[in-house]
Amino acid sequence: MKKAIEAAHRVQQNAYAPYSRFPVGAAVVGESGRVYPGANVENAAYPLSRCAEQIAVGGMVAAGERKIRAVVVVTPTSPPATPCGACRQVLAEFADPDTPVICRNPEGEERRYRLGELLPEAFRLKTP
Repeated sequence: MKKAIEAAHRVQQNAYAPYSRFPVGAAVVGESGRVYPGANVENAAYPLSRCAEQIAVGGMVAAGERKIRAVVVVTPTSPPATPCGACRQVLAEFADPDTPVICRNPEGEERRYRLGELLPEAFRLKTP
């Protein structure tokens, strides 16, 4: 978990957040143990912005993994912010309700959750 926490802190420095001034770093740990970092990328056309968690998940999927073992999110607030609702649903696509979600800030303040606590009734489709 230490590598994921360090990766999320590092990547937060690369966030592109000129509009919100709310830089976020995230990292997801795939089933293989590999860490996939992501930083938020804003856009002047706000709906085109992407959250750090979504970018991290995209990197994991692009690398061929489909299962998240853990999530780390770093925000500049006290207490540390949790993933937004849209990101919770994206995480739920690839993670179990018991998946740990660690929320931190640069000062090291930390809150820990299970994904199911943050999104207790995730939308799921049954596939054939």
